[in-house]
Amino acid sequence: MNHDNPYFLEVIDTHVLIRQWLGGESSDPQVCAALLARFSPDYSMVGTGGQRLDFMKLSGFFRSAAGSRPGLEIGLSDLTLLQQSASGAVVAYRESQSLPGGDLTARLSTVVFDRDGAGKLLWRHLHETWIA
Repeated sequence: MNHDNPYFLEVIDTHVLIRQWLGGESSDPQVCAALLARFSPDYSMVGTGGQRLDFMKLSGFFRSAAGSRPGLEIGLSDLTLLQQSASGAVVAYRESQSLPGGDLTARLSTVVFDRDGAGKLLWRHLHETWIA
């Protein structure tokens, strides 16, 4: 995995915050704020079950889910840069999640990144599909 690629680093760093927040390592509201700051106000998502999520729903979910998945582990692999331009990129990756004593779940994800005027990367769209 190329940890020097800024888009890959964004995927990795965001999932570290997700694990810390949902897994209960931190209930500091600043962690949630830092996590949500990574997403565009125009964010959209299609989840593994086909459900749609916008930024408001994402924000509500994260704000109410602190520590809701104690011991959460998240693994990332197969990060692939599908497209890149001055305004952003498209990255595909494999994500696995597990809870203590639970089954490992895996999904294929594709994220569209926007780069704002200051050069900050923002998650614009995410599409997840369960791995059979």
